[in-house]
Amino acid sequence: MTLLSLTRLLALITALFMAAPVWSQADGYIARSLHHAFPGGVAVLPLGSHAQPPQAYYRDRPVMVLKDTDAQWVAVVGIGLEVSPGPENIQVKDTAGTLSVVSFNVAPREYKEQHIKLRNRKHVNPDPEQLKRFEREYQQQINAYAQFRTTGPSNILLDEPVSGPLSSPFGLRRFFNGEERNPHSGLDFAVPKGTPVKAPANGVVTIVDEFFFNGKTIFLDHGQGLITMYCHLSATDVAVGQTIQRGQVIGKVGATGRVTGPHLHWNVSLNGERVDPAIFIGKVSR
Repeated sequence: MTLLSLTRLLALITALFMAAPVWSQADGYIARSLHHAFPGGVAVLPLGSHAQPPQAYYRDRPVMVLKDTDAQWVAVVGIGLEVSPGPENIQVKDTAGTLSVVSFNVAPREYKEQHIKLRNRKHVNPDPEQLKRFEREYQQQINAYAQFRTTGPSNILLDEPVSGPLSSPFGLRRFFNGEERNPHSGLDFAVPKGTPVKAPANGVVTIVDEFFFNGKTIFLDHGQGLITMYCHLSATDVAVGQTIQRGQVIGKVGATGRVTGPHLHWNVSLNGERVDPAIFIGKVSR
């Protein structure tokens, strides 16, 4: 083996080791299930076994704090796709007001490319009026992602919103008609038009609208910064402010917005960061 090959092998082993959860079988269920600390992933960090939950912040945003099955409080932190591999930390404040720092490491992860051909060229390069519309809609969505209700989610391991094969995975570098755009921020299910879409956890509806790129769209707020989005729907069956129960039908799959055919685009956000939905349904790839 050449020195160059050995160097590459060691780098690969290091990357795999860093990407693997540091939790053992003795630790809690949430930590063992959700800890995938890479760009676009989730870090589950131990906060101790205090009587009351501490508060935790990542990059000046509040993050979810839950009690795991081992009776330890954990911070469930969404890591943005733009975060570089390397050391990161969260700030923690206990009930006495004492501040501390919990460090963690973000492992590298590579995402594949996807090339899509669109007939509607305005979905690649919108005209000025459409661009203004997109900017308004984008801000509306960012505001929804920024919400942080103190009520925790009914379940942190989510149900699949539809039953069917997965198509485009999270994090793909996307090229529309040969032009690179933002990475794919959700997970696509290849299911027929009209397929019922079900809520993966209890939540409150924060957006029901039709957007330029996303088509007919629903946002659900599940609590503590966990937000899910459902795009390209053919119909919506809920209203803003409505409380939704796990398993309740909220809409139907369609082909509205920027699409090449019927499918459900499902998006999961934590502390304002889009993260891989596959993590929450136990289908994340290594």
